[in-house]
Amino acid sequence: MGSLIACQDIWKIYRLGDVDVQALRGVSLEIAQGEFVAVMGASGSGKTTLMNILGCLDQPSRGHYWLNGRDIGRLNQNELAEIRNREIGFVFQSFNLIPRTSALENVQLPLFYRGEPLRVQRAQAAASLARVGLTGRERHYPAQLSGGQQQRVAIARALVASPSILLADEPTGNLDTESSREIMAVLERLNQQDRITIVLVTHEAEIAAYAARELVVKDGQLVSDRRTTSTHA
Repeated sequence: MGSLIACQDIWKIYRLGDVDVQALRGVSLEIAQGEFVAVMGASGSGKTTLMNILGCLDQPSRGHYWLNGRDIGRLNQNELAEIRNREIGFVFQSFNLIPRTSALENVQLPLFYRGEPLRVQRAQAAASLARVGLTGRERHYPAQLSGGQQQRVAIARALVASPSILLADEPTGNLDTESSREIMAVLERLNQQDRITIVLVTHEAEIAAYAARELVVKDGQLVSDRRTTSTHA
């Protein structure tokens, strides 16, 4: 497969009591290296289920998912954990920062889990914070940072291990309008200048407008896949 991400006829079925709930129904899509894609849909549409499968946090009930040419369905739990640690950066609505840990130490965490030397951890974490405009804030704790700055720390943490793809699930959901614009400008710059592949889940059209491609999920199916002209380019 030539694409960074390729899904073929992905189904996800959950068993709730005596009822089968079809969260995804036959989703097929491809995403190339360097794309910025927004995934939109109402609550319960299946967009978060799709994001979890793309992030190797969950596996489809049937169908195939290839990431960087690897058939994810053939991997065991340890291999999936390795993929998540090395290939995928995650950014969530809640920043998931450790409160009593500095910005630098929060960003170091993925490298700590990889067993990198402390000197490497610190150097790469500082460089990653610089990429999101937080030079000089390395020693600040989350409580000393604004919501937008905390989310930038979370983005720096997601980037520090040089992943193939950045998955952002409602990254502006807890932010005010101005902070949301700042975060989206950071993501847009990372995509355009550094060619980082970004898949963004959002229910806000204004946020989706930063992406160059928009996928719409409804009732577990991909109902729209269109190229957009970013109004922020």
